[in-house]
Amino acid sequence: MRGGYNGFSYADLAERFGIRKPSIHHHFPSKVDLVVAVVEQGRARIQAQIATLENAPIAMDQLRMYTGYWERCIKDQSAPFCLAAVLAAELPSLPEQIAVAVRGHFADLAAWLEGVLTLGIQQGTMRLETSPKLEAESFMAAVYGAMLVARAFDDPDRFSTIVEARIERVRI
Repeated sequence: MRGGYNGFSYADLAERFGIRKPSIHHHFPSKVDLVVAVVEQGRARIQAQIATLENAPIAMDQLRMYTGYWERCIKDQSAPFCLAAVLAAELPSLPEQIAVAVRGHFADLAAWLEGVLTLGIQQGTMRLETSPKLEAESFMAAVYGAMLVARAFDDPDRFSTIVEARIERVRI
């Protein structure tokens, strides 16, 4: 999404995808409906990916697979940034229904990360300086911040460097 929520219209989508605006309106009566549907679709996809990650019995492996996904996306430009993160930057100006969906994305991710870090403590492979909840939010902030830094410097390797430092901070 270039230009954020306020930077696109149904006309832009119709032109890009070669469809008519009424076709979009038929499925999504408002722009809010469309964006909420896209965010919720992304949340469902992430939940499925998380379920796959949870098949790895070792917490550190789960953490590395999660960050590895973003590392690959950033390096090959397949998904250089998370849509929910783009929308989160605009939260104060977004309609409430979109804000709820975006917050839900981050709550889901934070809860999963908290579980992974807790598992890492139980397995004796991780150490935390604060609570698993706070460490999960800190880790999430580091990953999303690393996305920004990689983009700002046009250097995908910076993502890897920042995230690796954060992983080393919890590794025993």
